[in-house]
Amino acid sequence: MGKQQKIVVVGSSNTDMVVRVKRFPVPGETIHGEDFSIHPGGKGANQAIAAARLGGQVAFVARLGKDAFGYQSLENFKKEGLDVQAVVLDEQLPSGVAQIMVDASGENVIVVAGGANQGLLPQQLEAHAGLLESGEFILTQLETPLETVLYLATTYGGKGKKVILNPAPASELPEALYKNLYAIIPNEEETKFLTGIRITNEETAVHAAAYFHQKGVQVVVITLGAAGAFVSTPDFTGSLASPEVLPVDSTAAGDTFIGAVAAGLSSGMDWVEAVAFANRAAALSVTKKGAQPSIPFLQQVREFG
Repeated sequence: MGKQQKIVVVGSSNTDMVVRVKRFPVPGETIHGEDFSIHPGGKGANQAIAAARLGGQVAFVARLGKDAFGYQSLENFKKEGLDVQAVVLDEQLPSGVAQIMVDASGENVIVVAGGANQGLLPQQLEAHAGLLESGEFILTQLETPLETVLYLATTYGGKGKKVILNPAPASELPEALYKNLYAIIPNEEETKFLTGIRITNEETAVHAAAYFHQKGVQVVVITLGAAGAFVSTPDFTGSLASPEVLPVDSTAAGDTFIGAVAAGLSSGMDWVEAVAFANRAAALSVTKKGAQPSIPFLQQVREFG
């Protein structure tokens, strides 16, 4: 497996407020929810915790509100074993929150109010440059300001660090960002938004991956939900299937997948091995409710696989 290498996750932290429903309401309609729960979430936090639970040595760079949600999140990060030296409590902005509805089939719709996540600016990265320099893999998303993501990629991708972007939620990306990425991991909808190509089969996935490669991205992984993932690297092009499971809640399945990829790579797996490992982790995650509560641990994935 090789020497363990540090993962630095730069990204969002939210508190998820989840309502389960039989079906989603249409505009203007009020329906009865079945139950309500509160869980820690946010793409950055989910991916950091997934990477840590699945064997990675993980530092988290994030911004929280100086409020009850922020203090709870910080304690949770410590409990999960994250390096939190670069987690900052904002004096003005509240902690980020997400309102999530999950229907009877396990599908979800999510609305995020970013709060302190929008205060995660390049100055915070500059203040923790030593931590970022120590990471072999730097993982980020788009729930924090784009200027921060661009600074991260151009500064550290330019220094040979392996910057991995999960482009979620989908947003137009500057050319300078692409050419400094080691890898990009979008889902089907994010791929269509960024490339204009709808993924219907492996041929369309190859075309979409070529779009990213032409912009300078070395590795492309397109997640395909229950179908698994399409992988395009200098050494391999093809689809890897996901194990079949009975879905309960798909919240954070994508984040589990991405955290698992980072953990696998940092432990010495190649991309095919890491994606196969991530498919198993993500499949396990959809069998449980919630975001972080559904993220499996390394031993569980090993036993499942």
